[in-house]
Amino acid sequence: MVAKTKAQFNPNEKAPKDAGIFGLPHTYEASQLVFVPVPWEATTSYGGGASRGPSAIFHASHQVDLFDLHVEKPYEAGLFMAPESSEIQAWSDEGKALVDRILSEDGSLTEEEITRSTARVNELSAMVNRTVEQETERVLAAGKIACVLGGDHASPLGALRALGKREKSFGILHVDAHSDTRDTYEGFTYSHASIMRNIADEVPQVTRIVQVGLRDVCEEEMSFTRSSERFRPHFDHAFQEAKMNGTPARVLLESIVRELPDRIWISFDIDGLDPRYCPDTGTPVPGGLDFAEAVMLVKLCVTQGKTILGFDLSEVSQPEGSPEELSATAAWNGNVGARLAYKLAAFTLASQGKAKLSGT
Repeated sequence: MVAKTKAQFNPNEKAPKDAGIFGLPHTYEASQLVFVPVPWEATTSYGGGASRGPSAIFHASHQVDLFDLHVEKPYEAGLFMAPESSEIQAWSDEGKALVDRILSEDGSLTEEEITRSTARVNELSAMVNRTVEQETERVLAAGKIACVLGGDHASPLGALRALGKREKSFGILHVDAHSDTRDTYEGFTYSHASIMRNIADEVPQVTRIVQVGLRDVCEEEMSFTRSSERFRPHFDHAFQEAKMNGTPARVLLESIVRELPDRIWISFDIDGLDPRYCPDTGTPVPGGLDFAEAVMLVKLCVTQGKTILGFDLSEVSQPEGSPEELSATAAWNGNVGARLAYKLAAFTLASQGKAKLSGT
């Protein structure tokens, strides 16, 4: 079956099996927003499956109705997902195998072998960062919006580097259960637990990082964020207690958004949500934002006049197996990930005047 052309496309029909993301017929050239998949999870230290996140989102996206209740017809701007890199997947497999051996407690590796294996994982991570940076540069040079679908949360560093070459300054709205500001984690420079620290170190154009949903941090991270003028952490326990004491969630979220500069990138680790939405994510933590709260947070960025330059969505982990073989619980990961990706894309387009907020 050949995908329908734009002239033939009917957004009310079921997506053809060979259609693009969200069942759309758009080509790369005809799309204003491009999803860059990064099937990478070498440094994950708890649960696995994040490298299957991009494909899980893609498959589930065909079940998403295109009429959005917040943004009118965002699909009309053109959405395209680039092919997954088999090279990055191979690097991820190699790195993950090395990390599993390094972290094993059976004493099978010598100190020299651990040092050599750790260096190789750091080398692979740097290769992924360069590849994502180059792909993002290509998308941006074509006048399109680049959005990363991870993989683990280490995935978007290259994209932020590329954006930093074009933007004098911008901020990051970081939604996550974790601070991700460790200097290194378990010896890995580009760990998923260090993404915000690495951005702070390597992308000086990022002037403010506003963190939301934090509820699992270490002493090093607390010390680092407290000592940095660039970070504004918001902890989930304080957010939830304020709600219990009668402050509306919208008021709290409005206050958070006001801390952001006018031009922002959104970095969304799906474990920032309550884990009932992402049961298989790599490092789930009780608590977190409700889906509606997350949507309101991003919407407020638009209504408060922020320009969303792009976003990354990471840690949508899925067990092994074909989509048809997954249990309803396992399939839920991709379902929620796809719907969140569509909302993020819709609000990003609206913030840039490429789609219109709905009055519904």
